Amino acid sequence: MVRVRQCKGILQKQEHLLWYFGVKEAMGKYILKRILIAIPVLVGITIIDYTIMCLAGSPLEMLQGPRVSEAAVEAKRIALGLDQPILVQYFVWLGELLQGNLGYSMKSFQPVSGMIGSHIGPTLLLMGVSLLVSLLLAVPAGIYSAIRQYSKGDYAVVTASFLGSSVPGFFLSLLLIYVFTVKLGWLPSSGMTTLGTQSGAADVARHMVMPVTVLAFSMAGSNIRYIRSAMLEILQQDYLRTARAKGIGRFRVINKHALRNALVPIITVIGMEIPMLFGGAVIIEQVFSWPGLGLMTMSAISNRDFPVIMGVCLLSAIVVLVANLVTDILYALVDPTIQLD
Repeated sequence: MVRVRQCKGILQKQEHLLWYFGVKEAMGKYILKRILIAIPVLVGITIIDYTIMCLAGSPLEMLQGPRVSEAAVEAKRIALGLDQPILVQYFVWLGELLQGNLGYSMKSFQPVSGMIGSHIGPTLLLMGVSLLVSLLLAVPAGIYSAIRQYSKGDYAVVTASFLGSSVPGFFLSLLLIYVFTVKLGWLPSSGMTTLGTQSGAADVARHMVMPVTVLAFSMAGSNIRYIRSAMLEILQQDYLRTARAKGIGRFRVINKHALRNALVPIITVIGMEIPMLFGGAVIIEQVFSWPGLGLMTMSAISNRDFPVIMGVCLLSAIVVLVANLVTDILYALVDPTIQLD
């Protein structure tokens, strides 16, 4: 009997290893396939972005005035290659991109890659904290609303979620600034650190309170409804009734069995919100003067700084594609029945 058990244990370990390496190989092939598909998608996005940007007008129009002659503007146009057709300009930009060069800003003459590198840190910090706070609010609230359906608490949570998803971010930002900065004087309304002081984690946290609140409140409003809907659908399944009938604790039934099976639609929502969060941070950073990509992007759009705009558009497209890829991979990790073929 002991030998039989040992043989069964060895066979189970071998089957587990074969399954692990099989999943790992399939996931590797899937990731490689998605990367190869993403390359033409990125090229198509850059073509559309570059065409729309060029049709919006020339950046040299910002230089025209009584102090700048037409000859000087024309010389600048030739020096920048803007006298060439749009297609030629695009392939020149693409050739530089393939060499790792995103170009130089027409306003500050700094390398675009350096500008993005210096501004992406504050944006990622703001996005990451906002996403974490929104999940910490949405997951417990969505579960509570689902298990107490049609109760007063459920109606309160659903009402708050509708408010969060319907109130415009810029309006909520101005409201918070008016209350906590103008009236109460508790929180700073702009920047990432206090000028003239030694900035620390506490100072950065004080500056993050209002922008994080705006972004997290908006995302939590949408997430609560999706989590509630997913949990309600799972709670009605027969296997959960069977688990409760067997005497498994309520906490274990909800948080282990129900929540894990509801994670697939929740992951879908989170994966879709990462690109939306990246775009929404542009407006919030502008309102709160947060020194991230959003503030830099709005300044580049105002000055028609084409290289900076194209660099941010390329980064945004990469964020969307990476978010979709990570979402698909998380599907397979959460639900083993999903095959990445």
